[in-house]
Amino acid sequence: MWEGKNPDEIIGFEGASFGTVDEWKDAILTRGILIDVPLNRGEPYVTMNKPVHGWELEDIVAKLNLKIQPGDAIFLYSGLEKYAAENDGTWMKTAGRPGLHASCLQFIKKADISVLGWDMMDAAPNEYDLPWSVQGAIFAYGVALIDNALLEPLSVACRQEGR
Repeated sequence: MWEGKNPDEIIGFEGASFGTVDEWKDAILTRGILIDVPLNRGEPYVTMNKPVHGWELEDIVAKLNLKIQPGDAIFLYSGLEKYAAENDGTWMKTAGRPGLHASCLQFIKKADISVLGWDMMDAAPNEYDLPWSVQGAIFAYGVALIDNALLEPLSVACRQEGR
């Protein structure tokens, strides 16, 4: 648990008493940028065999001439809904899951973002044997994570508007 807290004392049947999203209830105000990985790959979704790497995110940002500024919110769309539709309605399987490779931590640090919203989360397994590698951005960099975000409608809207 963050700040040396004991999870057994913080997390109970009523929820958590520390480290919750309650502080966000009035809003997070910052600029948001969607990075649509499947669109840039020309594929419907991210797969187990081809997780999103930090270098790929850097390439997409350069290709689209995006200017990420400190404090921005980055939303990484990986095609969760399409992946789930073709894989028994789920994406988190016990044998592993597609998503972001641990190398994305370097991209997150370098970009100095404040929020990471993502649909697929951490790819697993990985060569570091860490179950939730990119989740480390929370305590390592102070980045707020928005897990399991529904980004497909945003991706569709951006494609329709050419943005």
